[in-house]
Amino acid sequence: MLLSPTAPSPIVGAIALTGLRLLAGLIWLYNVVWKVPSDFGERSHTGLYHYTHLAVEHPVFKPFSWLIEHVVLPNFDGYGWAVLVIESVLAVLLLTGAFVRLAALLGVLQSMAIALSVSESLGEWPWAYAMMIAIHAVLLFTWSTRYAAVDAIRAAGSGPAARLVAQRLLGGWGVVLGLIGLVAFCRAVGKGRTVNVGIRELEFSLGDYNLSGALLLIGIALAMLAAAIFGWRIFAGVAALVAASAAVSIYLQIGKGEVWIGGTLTTELVFLCAAVISLATGHRLDREVSPDGQRPKAFRRL
Repeated sequence: MLLSPTAPSPIVGAIALTGLRLLAGLIWLYNVVWKVPSDFGERSHTGLYHYTHLAVEHPVFKPFSWLIEHVVLPNFDGYGWAVLVIESVLAVLLLTGAFVRLAALLGVLQSMAIALSVSESLGEWPWAYAMMIAIHAVLLFTWSTRYAAVDAIRAAGSGPAARLVAQRLLGGWGVVLGLIGLVAFCRAVGKGRTVNVGIRELEFSLGDYNLSGALLLIGIALAMLAAAIFGWRIFAGVAALVAASAAVSIYLQIGKGEVWIGGTLTTELVFLCAAVISLATGHRLDREVSPDGQRPKAFRRL
């Protein structure tokens, strides 16, 4: 098979593209953590401010460096918020598979902006940014949402087929979020502090959580699983509401002291992904169990 001159099966290709999309989403998920409001490192010349200023110190494209020096840096607060919003949107849309082509186009543009800022700086590898641009270009022009994607529900239209796709997506995310919460709980129990789920040395993170945050994520995951298995829309609605509230609470507390669920901006996006998935799938589910006490047919194939 490896030496075959023909392409692999469409299913294998679709799975590979799904993996590429999720990888791109995880990259943005991790890197949003250090874009911290409200000044984004301007006062201390660290964080986003430092990396943005590199475009002036080590120009890649002089007109772009001029723009950074004379337009962006004097108005850095607004720029910082724009970067935070763009990269947050990228992480959520790519991971949930919602409006992926729009996200891919945004990813191409954002990757180009980063490349023009830091490619000539010491310790940077310019080809890394070329690969980031290429990854998003591939996602823009191919079908990476056949599996594990909100766009797959949109493509399925309505009826039993769409309900089945929604149920599988909601249930799959419920399992993943439950595992994240369980790992966080096991790491945090008895320590009385916030723990990270990931490997910081490899720049991989699924968020920081204390015991409250871990239990909250587990509760959201259980509600999503219940909604997927039994077809109860109300459970998906509750999961969406609680997850969105958790994301907003982190957003309001970040940079102002200790976050009550121990979260970072990466944690916020994990909760936001849960809210998006629950909202996108919930209205596709059957409202209640059938009169004979059985799950609806679409859900018997879970």
